Amino acid sequence: MTDRLGPIAPGDMTPAQRAAAQAIIDGPRGAVYGPFVPLLRSPELMEYAQRMGEYLRYRSAIGVRLSELAILVTARQWNQQVEWAIHAPIAAQVGIPASVIVAIAERRRPDDMLVDEAVVHDFCVELHEGKSVSDRVYADALALFGEQGVVDLMGVNGYYTFLAMIMNTARTAVPASSVEAMPD
Repeated sequence: MTDRLGPIAPGDMTPAQRAAAQAIIDGPRGAVYGPFVPLLRSPELMEYAQRMGEYLRYRSAIGVRLSELAILVTARQWNQQVEWAIHAPIAAQVGIPASVIVAIAERRRPDDMLVDEAVVHDFCVELHEGKSVSDRVYADALALFGEQGVVDLMGVNGYYTFLAMIMNTARTAVPASSVEAMPD
């Protein structure tokens, strides 16, 4: 499949696109890649999206390890290979076991999750598949993370769904990764 909205050469960028790209380059991401390549067509949207994503990815109330787990569940739900290629190695680096990552890729509920991982996994799967969360799973998340954590967890799911929709439609090229692509 052809990348519908691939990289824009710096000389072809509008001043707004250059400013938006520079803001990402100067931030924790260090480069314009993944969803920000197609989003660059709407620089103001990209600026707001990257600020939200920066919070959810690096500073959310549930922490980086659990945010990365939620990102993987979202990537799997949306068959989003770019998110997977970027975030599966990060998830492993921040402590998500390889067996959990493989099970998510294979659309199986991992057997060997820690309690907080199981709560995040089940919350995300219910939210994506049922478009809501059961009282039991909500209560478990609330007990572990408090209201801000629950809202941030919903935010991670929504934000990475937004990015998945962008990249699936744009057919964003999958970067090289140290992990295998998700199976169909």
